[in-house]
Amino acid sequence: MIELLYMVIAVEMVLILTLIFKTPLRQLVLMALDKVKRGRGPVMVKTIAITVFLLFVVSVCSFVNIQNHITEAGGGINPTDQVLMAKHLLEASLMGFLLFLSLMIDRLHHYIRELRILRKTMEAAKKQNRGHENGKNGNAAELKASEQDIAQLKATIKKLESECKTKTEEAEAAEGKAEALKKQSEGFLMEYDHLLAENQNLRNQLESIDQSLLASDNKKSI
Repeated sequence: MIELLYMVIAVEMVLILTLIFKTPLRQLVLMALDKVKRGRGPVMVKTIAITVFLLFVVSVCSFVNIQNHITEAGGGINPTDQVLMAKHLLEASLMGFLLFLSLMIDRLHHYIRELRILRKTMEAAKKQNRGHENGKNGNAAELKASEQDIAQLKATIKKLESECKTKTEEAEAAEGKAEALKKQSEGFLMEYDHLLAENQNLRNQLESIDQSLLASDNKKSI
């Protein structure tokens, strides 16, 4: 489960980087996202997102239940509960970050598509403006209206470019958070391995004690 979440997060990070930087792969990714958002694609994506969110809620609830159990027991924690708490916390963190990256991909795709539409509109407006300038019987009022439309489109493009820049900065910040989360998860895994080793040692000690008691009982019976 954890390995799968890491793999999906890595794929989403690669997609975000591909959308941010203008590369040959960007067009392929945009075409793939366009196909995903058609037909039954949105239903499937929403179903997967809801499933991941429900698993996230289950992990959080499990973590809270274990913590409440420890509190009711007087604050003492055994290695098994500690391992389960670390596991649920790690899974919840990864699933929450996965959902966040999915939202980032969706918004980046939306803004890039809107920016392309506005650029095409801008180019069409420029061609129309040139036609008016080259025409001998051009209408001054229509030309002025076109210029106003062009000014509005430029303002809209600047606004979208600013939003795209903001989303890019957010994506870079998300990438930094992902790296920090990866390091934190590695620490959790090391702690998990350590706790497993301690648990195994405790089991071995208990088995040794049981064997000693059994041997002592056999001697008494003899």
